[in-house]
Amino acid sequence: MPIGLDEIKSRLRKFATAEAAGVSPLYEHLAAKAAEDDDVAGLLTDARGGEARGTLLMATAHRLIQADPIHPLSRYYPSVGGFDGVDSETWPLFRSFLLERADKARAIISSRYTQTNEVRRAALLYPAVAAAAKEAGGKIALLEVGCSAGLLLGLDKYAYRYQCDGGEQLTAGPAKAAVGLHCALDLAPGAVTPKVPKKLTVTARAGLDRAPVDLTDEDELAWLEACVWADQPDRIRLLRTAAAAQAKQRPELIAGDAVDDLAAAAATLPADAPLVVLTSHVLAYLGERRAEFLDRLRDLAGKRPLWWVSEEFYGSALEPLLPGRADLADTNGGTAVLGLVRWEGDTPDVRALARTAPHGQRMTWLPI
Repeated sequence: MPIGLDEIKSRLRKFATAEAAGVSPLYEHLAAKAAEDDDVAGLLTDARGGEARGTLLMATAHRLIQADPIHPLSRYYPSVGGFDGVDSETWPLFRSFLLERADKARAIISSRYTQTNEVRRAALLYPAVAAAAKEAGGKIALLEVGCSAGLLLGLDKYAYRYQCDGGEQLTAGPAKAAVGLHCALDLAPGAVTPKVPKKLTVTARAGLDRAPVDLTDEDELAWLEACVWADQPDRIRLLRTAAAAQAKQRPELIAGDAVDDLAAAAATLPADAPLVVLTSHVLAYLGERRAEFLDRLRDLAGKRPLWWVSEEFYGSALEPLLPGRADLADTNGGTAVLGLVRWEGDTPDVRALARTAPHGQRMTWLPI
């Protein structure tokens, strides 16, 4: 069902104030201006289903500037070598650039999904996956739902450094890993520092996505890079490093629906292996099907040992299983929750482990 222009403009305002503010000065400025411009916001009317979001508009513009890096607008895009901050010329250049390429923009918007594969979120997921593996007896199989290019499936191959309050550091992962991730870790009142094992053993892994990204396809990789915010080039460099590391041993990525094809995807992994299902900022896109997804997880858990590790907004994921936790609610548009769930029969054992920053840069460990 098409989304009306007023709703699109409202989403752009929310993206500017709740997601980009304080994180991306460029995207905050552009989204706020687009929210007041019928022509630019109207480009998103061609988006599929619920995809009419600020992230898709910004990724589309980013992909087009990748293809035309000598355009004057590029000086505001550090990802293509720009170094200017937002000024009075930024919006007029952006507007004219995008509308002059309206046909190309609409073609991208109508055919693409936002495919963010934030490698740094592996640092958030690792302690929860390690906790699940310990409960499972050591070795696990991994299934990531909403995997994009599947880079989070390599989380056992990355090196981690957690900087704690007071100067303490926790380290994990292979010492000579190609990908090294840093994450600030602080403690909520009453919480204790989590135990983070040096090693995690993953015996099999697979990803499920409605449109998996093939990293051997240069156009697909370019789109994945375009979905990274343009004024955060370090994230793009990390994405490229992780993509190169994954090329040595690519996981199986399955095209399918997160709900309808969940059981079939799980069946591709050894039945005797304890299964850890990962989701990271996926359930918000499932809309009214979130409850059905939870039912499918519960059904799977009745057939094999299963843990669900989620890094999602509380209202999108844990709230139905762990209601009444106002302390976990997102109040600033960016705070998610790291969750660990295991079902005993039909009863879920639900643990909210940490509050997390959206791009993996920080987490606050909670009392359990």
